[in-house]
Amino acid sequence: MLKQKEFAKEIGVNVVTVSRWETGQTDPTASNIRAFANVLGFPATFFEGADIDEPSSEATSFRSQTAMSAAVRDASLAAGGIGFAISDWVQNRFTLPEPNIPNLHHFEPEMAARTLRQEWGLGEKPISNIVRLLESKGIRIFSLAENTVEVNAYSLWRKGTPYVFLNTFKTPECSRFDAAHELGHLVLHQDCQVKGREAEDQANKFASAFLMPASDVLAAIPKVSYLGQLIEAKLRWKVSLAALVYRLHRLGIISDWKYRDYCIEMGREGYRTREPKGIEREVSAVWKKVMNELWQEKVTQREIAQELFIPEEEVSGLLFGILIPPMSKMDKPEDKTLTLLKKA
Repeated sequence: MLKQKEFAKEIGVNVVTVSRWETGQTDPTASNIRAFANVLGFPATFFEGADIDEPSSEATSFRSQTAMSAAVRDASLAAGGIGFAISDWVQNRFTLPEPNIPNLHHFEPEMAARTLRQEWGLGEKPISNIVRLLESKGIRIFSLAENTVEVNAYSLWRKGTPYVFLNTFKTPECSRFDAAHELGHLVLHQDCQVKGREAEDQANKFASAFLMPASDVLAAIPKVSYLGQLIEAKLRWKVSLAALVYRLHRLGIISDWKYRDYCIEMGREGYRTREPKGIEREVSAVWKKVMNELWQEKVTQREIAQELFIPEEEVSGLLFGILIPPMSKMDKPEDKTLTLLKKA
C-alpha cells in the first residue's frame, strides 16, 4: 500500500505530477504506464483501459472509519472497484440471487433485527453461517486482503445491488459481527439520513441483536457466574467473547460492575486480540459455486484475471482465497439456498 509520495518516488516523478494524473489534468505517458505496471504489479493494459467503477467514500458505510488513514481507505475502495469488475464479469455468465433487503429505517435497531429475522423466517435460532445467509439474500460479499486492523468492513449499494467487503485479517468471530454490522447499514440506512457515529452505533446494536436474539440469550444464559462460563456459551452464537459480554450487559443479565470486571479480565487474559475457542472462518458459497462451475469448463482465476487485466492474486484476494480444484462437498445444507443459473 503506497502513499502518493512513495508512489511518485518509485516511478521517478514528483508528487504534483501524480496529483495531476489523479485529477485528470494531465495524462501519463507510455513510459509512465510501464512504470506503473512495474511498481504496482498490474499489466499495462489495466491502466490503458477504461476507468473502473470505483466506490465513492460518500456512498460507502465504513466500519471504524475514524481510525482509518486515507491511504487505507483509498486502497480499500480501489479493491472495491476490482470487486465490482469481477461481479459484473460473473453476472454476465450467471444469474445470481436477487436482492431481498427490506428498508427498515423507521425501526430501532433491536426491532429491526427482530423484524428482519421474522421476514427471513429465521426465528430465534442462532445463525450457522452469516456469509451464506447474506449471499442467499442477494448480497455480493467479497474479502479484503488488506493486512491491516484499520478497516474491518464496508458496505454500499450499487445499481440496486448490495455489496459487503470483509477484512479477513480479523478473527472469524469479528468477521461474522462485521457482516451483521454491514447488514445493519443496508437495512437501516438506505435513505442515508443517519451518518457518522450515530449510524455506527445503530449498526452495532443491530448486529448484536441479529446474531444474539434476546429471547435465545435469556433462555440459554439466565445467570452468569464466571467468565469461563461465557467462553463455552459464545460458541452457540459464534461470536467473540467481548460481543457476548456486551450483549449480556445490554440485556441486564450482567451488572455494570460485573461488566467492568469482565472487561478487565478479558484484557488481562489477552482476549481482546486472541479469541478463546476460535471458530472456522466463513467464506463465500457463491464464489465457490461460480469457480467450481467455471472449472468444469477449464476456466480458472487466471483467465478471469487476464480478461479483466488484473493480477491473479487480486482475484484470489477478493474471493476469499478460493482456488479450485473442484470441491466434492459443495452440497452442504446451507448451499442449497444458493441457486446459480448459467446464462446462455
